[in-house]
Amino acid sequence: MREDSVIDQTNTPATVESLQRSLAALGLEPGMVVLVHSSLSALGWVCGGAVAVVAALKGVLGSSGTLVMPAHSPGLSEPAKWENPTVPEFSWPVIREHMPAYDPDLTPTHSMGVIAETFRKHRGVFRSSHPQVSFCACGPHAAKILDDHSLDFGLGERSPLARIYDLNGFILLLGAGHASNTSMHLAEYRADFPTRKVVRDGAPIDASGSRQWATFEEVEPDSSDFDRIGEDFLTSDAGRVVRRGKVGLADCQLMPQRDVVNFAVGWMEENRKNERD
Repeated sequence: MREDSVIDQTNTPATVESLQRSLAALGLEPGMVVLVHSSLSALGWVCGGAVAVVAALKGVLGSSGTLVMPAHSPGLSEPAKWENPTVPEFSWPVIREHMPAYDPDLTPTHSMGVIAETFRKHRGVFRSSHPQVSFCACGPHAAKILDDHSLDFGLGERSPLARIYDLNGFILLLGAGHASNTSMHLAEYRADFPTRKVVRDGAPIDASGSRQWATFEEVEPDSSDFDRIGEDFLTSDAGRVVRRGKVGLADCQLMPQRDVVNFAVGWMEENRKNERD
């Protein structure tokens, strides 16, 4: 959404202080481990933009809280799979040989939103090692969440998502919908359904100072039904744990990640029975 449109729709700009009040009313507390998926434009006019949002989140969580955001870079991937746009086959070897290696400090996020990209560059924030599906975090549990992020099955059991699950962390959808709820990919790894596929991908990495094209396995991700899973979760008995409210102009949800993942595992095993059209 254009910035002037956002301003026109907002009577009073949100501030760090008003965002903190709204986040606290939603249920965010000091000491929590929270994975945030966000949309700045959904919040309306924020005085200070993404910087103010990050400051508000950190302010409510305090020094004992751990803030996590996705920092994915899907462009570092097998070019034969690229879409929107596709690239001609003659270019694939060039890309595999010359695309710069993933650099946690330099490689930008893609399609994660300006809040996540701003957080990535914030001092004291660390990033995991996966070239495609990295996460950023700050706080006392950051190292536990980010360390040992496996190249194979990067959203599975050796991923930041699984460590957030172990820590009884929370998901905050800050103006974002369940289509962006990355934790449901952990459910794809844990669920047993007939359309589940293991595929190979690749990305450029730095291996002991030398660039190389690495190949790895992953469960083929499919977020096409995540909104439906989220809707069913909210209307189920399990969904009673969800706290809902406004932050700025945005409809937001705060929920325990473990409840979401457990529900999604059962939902996928029940509903992902046939190949989709």
